[in-house]
Amino acid sequence: MSRQKNALTKYFVGPWTDDATSEATLRLGKWISSVTDDSDESTEDTAFYDGDGTPESDVVSVKKSYSFEGMYDESVEAMKFIASLELETGESRKIAFKQERTDGSILEGRATVTEIKVTGGEASEYATFSCKIGWDAKPKVTPAP
Repeated sequence: MSRQKNALTKYFVGPWTDDATSEATLRLGKWISSVTDDSDESTEDTAFYDGDGTPESDVVSVKKSYSFEGMYDESVEAMKFIASLELETGESRKIAFKQERTDGSILEGRATVTEIKVTGGEASEYATFSCKIGWDAKPKVTPAP
């Protein structure tokens, strides 16, 4: 596969319900200028007597998260949806989140939105938009066709 532009990766958000009808159908892309992989891994290091005493790392959890930055436009349904969660807490911050990668694989599942910003900045600039979205568990992965 040849190199692919980051803009070809697609992100979708939507309301979360506890039944099978949850779908991330609102594309989060327009006016988004930067997406950063802010994933976090937890590890444990342990040395064993069958080695030379050097600790081995064991990955015990992976939390996939992405930070989005751009300009806020309330006519963009995905942004308007995220903005509607700005003052919510707890279960009200749960959403459906989907990533379509450039190779065609899809990652999706329940996620939590944090660090929502839909205003602020210099007077001469457009309103800012930023948030962090992290899956609450290992996302369902659909391999590329």
